[in-house]
Amino acid sequence: MKSLDVKVWGVRKRNTKKSSYDVRWSVAGNVFSEQFRTKGLADHYRSKLLRAAHAGEEFDTVTGLPDSMVERAPSVTWYDFALRYLAMKWPHAAPNTRDGINESLTSVTLALLDERPGRPADGLLRKALRSWAFVVPGPADRELPTEIANALHWVAKASRPLSDLADAAVARAVLDSFKLKLDGTAAAAETVRRKRRTLVNAMHYAVDLGEFKENPITVIRWKKPKVVKEVDPRVVANPEQARSLLAAVSYVGGYKRARGRRLVGLFACMYYGALRPAEAVGLTEADLKLPESGWGTAVLNRTRPSVGKRWTDSGETHDDRGLKNRPVEEVRLVPIPPQLVAILREHLATFGTAADGRLFTNERGGVVGSSTYYRAWQEARMLALSPAVVASPLAARPYDLRHSALSTWLNAGVDPTEVAERAGNSVEVLLSRYAKCIDGRQEIANRKIEQLLSEYE
Repeated sequence: MKSLDVKVWGVRKRNTKKSSYDVRWSVAGNVFSEQFRTKGLADHYRSKLLRAAHAGEEFDTVTGLPDSMVERAPSVTWYDFALRYLAMKWPHAAPNTRDGINESLTSVTLALLDERPGRPADGLLRKALRSWAFVVPGPADRELPTEIANALHWVAKASRPLSDLADAAVARAVLDSFKLKLDGTAAAAETVRRKRRTLVNAMHYAVDLGEFKENPITVIRWKKPKVVKEVDPRVVANPEQARSLLAAVSYVGGYKRARGRRLVGLFACMYYGALRPAEAVGLTEADLKLPESGWGTAVLNRTRPSVGKRWTDSGETHDDRGLKNRPVEEVRLVPIPPQLVAILREHLATFGTAADGRLFTNERGGVVGSSTYYRAWQEARMLALSPAVVASPLAARPYDLRHSALSTWLNAGVDPTEVAERAGNSVEVLLSRYAKCIDGRQEIANRKIEQLLSEYE
């Protein structure tokens, strides 16, 4: 409904801790108001209303705005769109992916906020977005604490239009914001690239919805930070160092408590079988063939990655998924050497299995958390290595045992195709990641070339 019965009043200062100014006007007897941080902004807005009224423009009785200002009102804000995007992605995303999407949407939202009176503290804004807005069920489907509800109401009002991302300067500013952490230091290159991937994917969805004709992010010439994909040779433990570390794990927490002894097999799976930590955590007795002598076999078909409860459909800390980058029902056959067979047979004889057949449990019989085995590993490094080596990157993380295993196999001359199949990687990824860890291969190649050339001399 339109009306010409318009009255625009003056600017009024509000008596609050932070100064703000109200512009009030009425349309057909209905009173409207807008708040502004400075008197200048309020005067400018009031002038626009007066010009429209003097020009004889019709005012909308629902929004209180003249036609000229309604046309520029955004149809959808970034925040509203981000909630729709999250609802679309959530059901089909893995828990860790959900966490990454949540973090990325939070960063973009904070970068696309206008200055409005009553801005909540930055810590409260991040908490409201990370813990309440960008999760499922969303803020509209559950009761919110008062301070969270107020913060998200402010975000909804302050969020800039989605269409602003069509402006290259705005989009570039959002991308640049990814490069800094909260303390102002540089963010990790992989974090920056992950956030950009999420934003690009979100804008593809916006194109599908008809909000843009083309993706506004992909057309920007913005230098992506380089991500180091090669494994650092300094983290690779040789067989002697690996054996010392595994022995040291058995001393962690004392013999009776067995905090470390029950994890020796877990770390041995990462080193002798090149299993990923989540694959080793989910290993069951039914997955294994452990002969009394010789090589055994592990048939991998599940992983138990450690994630937060808010990201899993079950509400449990650990997700229960298939193998990484493979169809749900696919399995991977991993031959395991006699050393690992002996360790696992001893583990089963000493500790048995959990109720569901899992080999490795925490002290209460539950799924082993990443923080649990990480702490045990750090204590084992202190026991097995000299202070100088402890300060080095050598086997600094449990995952480095997998790096050590694959590097050892490649240096032993095992065909890369076979190594890749056992590791669950492609040959291309394997060789590109472990190129710097393969010692002596250049000399072998040189001798072969020299021998071939000498036959023709």
